[in-house]
Amino acid sequence: MTMLDRMRRHKGWLKWSLAIVVLAFILLYVPVFLGNRSDFSSSDIIAKVEGHEITAGEFRKSYQAQLQAYRSAYGGNVSEQMLKQLGIDQQILQQMVDENASLAEAGRRGISVTDDEVVQRVMALPAFQENGRFIGDARYRQILSMQRPPLTPDEFEEQVRKSLVVDKLRSALTDWVTVADADVQAEYGRRNEKVKLDVVPILADKFRSQVQVGDAEVSAYFEGHKTEYKVGEKRKVRYVLVDVDSMRATSSPSQREVERAYNNNIETYTTPEQVRASHILLKTGEGKDEAAVKAKAEQVLKEAKAPGADFAALAKKYSEDAGSAKNGGDLDYFSRGRMLPEFEQVAFTLDPGQTSDLVKTQEGYHIIKVTDKKAAATKTLDEVRAQIVDQLAWERAQSKASQLADTMEKQIRKPADLDTVGPHNGLKVQESGYVTRDEPIMAIGPSPEIAAEIFSLGDGQVSPAERTQRGFAFLTVTGKQAPHVPKVDEVRDKVRDDLMKQKAFEIAQQKATQVAEAAKGGGDLQKAAKAAGLEVKTTELIARDSPIPDVGISSQVDAVAFALPVGAISQPIKTDNAMVVVRVVDKKEPTPAEYAAEKAKTHDDLVNERRSRFFSAYMVKAKQAMTITVNREALQKVLGG
Repeated sequence: MTMLDRMRRHKGWLKWSLAIVVLAFILLYVPVFLGNRSDFSSSDIIAKVEGHEITAGEFRKSYQAQLQAYRSAYGGNVSEQMLKQLGIDQQILQQMVDENASLAEAGRRGISVTDDEVVQRVMALPAFQENGRFIGDARYRQILSMQRPPLTPDEFEEQVRKSLVVDKLRSALTDWVTVADADVQAEYGRRNEKVKLDVVPILADKFRSQVQVGDAEVSAYFEGHKTEYKVGEKRKVRYVLVDVDSMRATSSPSQREVERAYNNNIETYTTPEQVRASHILLKTGEGKDEAAVKAKAEQVLKEAKAPGADFAALAKKYSEDAGSAKNGGDLDYFSRGRMLPEFEQVAFTLDPGQTSDLVKTQEGYHIIKVTDKKAAATKTLDEVRAQIVDQLAWERAQSKASQLADTMEKQIRKPADLDTVGPHNGLKVQESGYVTRDEPIMAIGPSPEIAAEIFSLGDGQVSPAERTQRGFAFLTVTGKQAPHVPKVDEVRDKVRDDLMKQKAFEIAQQKATQVAEAAKGGGDLQKAAKAAGLEVKTTELIARDSPIPDVGISSQVDAVAFALPVGAISQPIKTDNAMVVVRVVDKKEPTPAEYAAEKAKTHDDLVNERRSRFFSAYMVKAKQAMTITVNREALQKVLGG
């Protein structure tokens, strides 16, 4: 799996990392990428929301923070090109538009935040506290000045103010949303109930080779299922594609440009000093007797410093840091700014193999053992040259494509203009086949925006420059086909495949029924499966939405398995790819004590989920009444294409 594939898989999670960085003020190093660009100004307007301007500088800061979040998760080789392929630039812009729309709605409702409220929020942020108290104005300013780029108190406090305003708006709109205790208990049970299963998966595909389907059967099946094969409206288009990839081949940067990009972004290729440490934490607070905790910590410290002591074993035995204790206290490698100040100060002074004295932080008492150190290092230009060349070439091609698309957009007003403007710029006029709303134009690639444009264009109209995965496209509709039921010969292969799948499932169902009846009669699923030439696979205790062997995640299996008592054997269960018979080996339900301990958290989770859904739905409608504009040309400039 490539890095880009992994990023796509986790895109849903990572797209929120910027909001977490801003709202929780996790102090991340934000590099000043591509600072040598001179083709845009920080004051350029990217978008307007009800008259409020989103500037290029604001967008670029947010974009850089998101890039750094990806690099923190996936390593330093994540490029801006990858982010653009994932559409992160559009997500960030949408987040900024949404925030400003929320601020506009808050203003319409008369919601504001006082200076005192901003001060109280800043002073309460963990990054600015030590031993439960605010660190003081001097250190506060020092921490802000250490950010890259540096932040002034006014800049940071303005972001805090906006966050508080949005919080107030959300509260004003959703505080009425509540959850009944019965719903909380049901949800906790649903999330935490577990079953252990014997599973007999009978994959339908294994029986396809046993299935024979004749033409007469295909025709008869089609006659009985015509509506399933109804074809929606189809359209075909003529288009001109401004292809970024073709421009990229002629966009090689010079040696001087590569060196300048390297020097301007040297921090990007620099890894700071890192320490790998393990720790044992004994927590204070929560009504604990601090003197007793300290006394116990001192005793553990003696054990940890004793000759031949097994620090990992002691961490597993004593540490109250649930995240690291199971790993022998190991915290892996970390750089400065990642740990609590008192912890970090000691860790970076120890040599590998050394164990600290007690270290007191707001969490409690720590015993730290450093296991390794890595000195700061900077990759050479030769090591990153290919990456920089690729990045600059791609940016230059994007910029050229954007500029050409802007020029052509002013020249193309009617379909005939495609035939003059396209070839004049060395571009070929192409024509697609008929496509439905769900089918991509092969040369352009999948694009919901392109599909929407094709099916909204009127006769004689030409689209504006539409962004695609490959560049920009101008399109005009040249043919339409009304929705219709096709003739059987048009869909014969699909009908045959559907019929073969159905027959294969029927064989699988017969097998499953045989196994289920034999198992219920004799009470032995293992014996019944073996007699049918099948294998029983046993799970661990699993919660809902856990993978089932050979089947994957199946809501159908979950619905049956969690409803059966221990020892019961199911009827055949149809999933997307198999027939399944299960036996409930064991069942573990959460205890009243576990529910009591987690009730408040589950309640808050449910309330927050419901409030978020309501707030999102409300803001969708609110934005429909707002004036929101996006300056695509300015956006392309700030992105370098």
